[in-house]
Amino acid sequence: MTTAANPGDSLPKLPLLTMFRLGLFQMGLGIMSLLTLGVLNRILIDELAVLPWVAATAIAMYQFVSPFKVWCGQLSDSKPLLGLHRTGYVWLGALCFTSLSFVALQVVWQLGLSLQTTGWSLATVLWSITLGAVFAAYGVALSLSSTPFAALLVDVSDEDNRSKLVGIVWSMLMVGIVIGAIVSSKLLDTPEICGKALLNADALRPSQPTNIAQLQRGINPVFMIMPAIVLGLAWLATVGVEKKYSRFSHRSQSANRAEDITFGRALKVLTASRQTGIFFSFLLLLTISLFMQDAVLEPYGGEVFGMCISETTQLNAFFGMGTLFGIAATGFLVVPRLGKQRTTALGCGLGALCFSLLILAGFQANVSLLKSGLLFFGLASGMITAGATSLMLDLTAAETAGTFIGAWGLAQAMSRGMATVLGGAVLNVGKTWFTNPVLAYGLVFLLQAVGLVLSILLLNRVNVREFQDNAKTAIATVMAGDLDG
Repeated sequence: MTTAANPGDSLPKLPLLTMFRLGLFQMGLGIMSLLTLGVLNRILIDELAVLPWVAATAIAMYQFVSPFKVWCGQLSDSKPLLGLHRTGYVWLGALCFTSLSFVALQVVWQLGLSLQTTGWSLATVLWSITLGAVFAAYGVALSLSSTPFAALLVDVSDEDNRSKLVGIVWSMLMVGIVIGAIVSSKLLDTPEICGKALLNADALRPSQPTNIAQLQRGINPVFMIMPAIVLGLAWLATVGVEKKYSRFSHRSQSANRAEDITFGRALKVLTASRQTGIFFSFLLLLTISLFMQDAVLEPYGGEVFGMCISETTQLNAFFGMGTLFGIAATGFLVVPRLGKQRTTALGCGLGALCFSLLILAGFQANVSLLKSGLLFFGLASGMITAGATSLMLDLTAAETAGTFIGAWGLAQAMSRGMATVLGGAVLNVGKTWFTNPVLAYGLVFLLQAVGLVLSILLLNRVNVREFQDNAKTAIATVMAGDLDG
C-alpha cells in the first residue's frame, strides 16, 4: 500500500548556510535590544536624571503591545505583501522599528531638555508620555517584523531540521548582543560623552545638569549607523529564502500556529490544570526575577562605578558570552547528567549567588568583579534557559503544542515588560530610602535573588507525569470552550 506524497517534499531542504543567514535577522534584533535597553535607559536614568520608574515604564511599552503579535501573524497568513506572505512584512517592520529607534532618541533629548529647564512640569510629563507612545509603536513594528519571521522559520523547515534551525537562530540573537556591545562601545568611546559632568546625575538628587548638546553629538550617529546595519541584516537574512524554500502553500491553512492566540486565551491554557498552573507561575516568577536588571544594569555601572556609556554598553558582551556558553554546555554536559528539572533548579541557585557578586562588586567599586559576576550570571541564565525550555516541551501536549508554546511566548513578553517596570520602580524606591546608590541598586538585585530562590520552590512542585496524565484533557476542554464561544 502506498501513501500520497506530500507536495512539499519536492521542495529543496534548507541548507546549513541558509540557516545561519536567517540568523542574521535575530542578530539584528540583539543589536536593537542593546540600543534600547543598554543605551537609552542608561542615558535616561544617569545622564538626564529621569526618574527610574518613568524611564523603565516608557521603555517597557514595547513589551506590553505584544498582543499585536496575534494580528501580525494572522495578517501575514492571509494577505501577502510584495507577493510573499512573510518577507514583505519582515522588511516593512524592520524599516519601521529601525527608524523609530532614532525617533525615540530624539524624544529622549526633548524630555531631558524639558526636565532641565522646567523640572517635572506638564511639558515634561507630556514628553514622557510621548516616549512611551514611541516605544509602543516600536513594539508594534517589531511584532510586524518578528512574528512573520518566526512563521517563516516554520514555513521553510521540516520536523527533522526545525530544532537545529531554531537553535542556530536563537544563538545568533546572543551573538548580536555581543557584537552590538563591542561595536557600539567603540562608536560611543569619545571624550565628548565621557566627561565628569556626564557621570554625576542622580534622578532624585541631581547635582549638575548634563550637557545634552554635547551628548547628542556623540550618540546620534550611533543611532543612525547601527539601525542601518540592522536593516541591512534583515534584508540579507531573508531575501530569496521564502520564494525558494517555503512550504506554506502546501500546508494546512487551519494549522494551530504559535502566534494565533489572544492573551486571555493564553492565560486559560496556561492555567488549565494544576500542573500547567504551577509551571506557568514558575515561569512568570522566573522571567521577572531574571530580567528586572534590564532597566538598571547600565545606570548601575555609570553611577556606582563611574563607567562611561561605552564601558557600560560592553557589560552586555560579558552577559551574552556567558549565556551562549551556558546554553551549549548545559545541553551537552549538564542536562544528560542531572535531568531538566534539577538543571533548572541549579541554574536558579547559581543565578541568586551571582546577584550577590554584583552587590559585592558595588560596595568594593570593583569593575572586574562586576564583569565576572555578569559572566557567571550569563552562564546561570543559559543553564536556566536550556533546562526550562526542555522542561516546557515536556509539559506540552502534542495535540495543542502550537497553542501552548504561543501562550507561553505571549505571557513571557508581558512578564518581561513587568520585569522592566518593576526594576525601575524598585530602584526609585531604593533611591528614596538610601543615600548610598549601592544600596538602592542592591535592593533590585536582592529581590531578583529572592525571586530565583522562590522559583526553585515552585519548580519542585512540578510533576511531568501528573501533567501527562491530566493536563491534556484540561487544555482540550479550554480550547473547546473557546471554540464554542
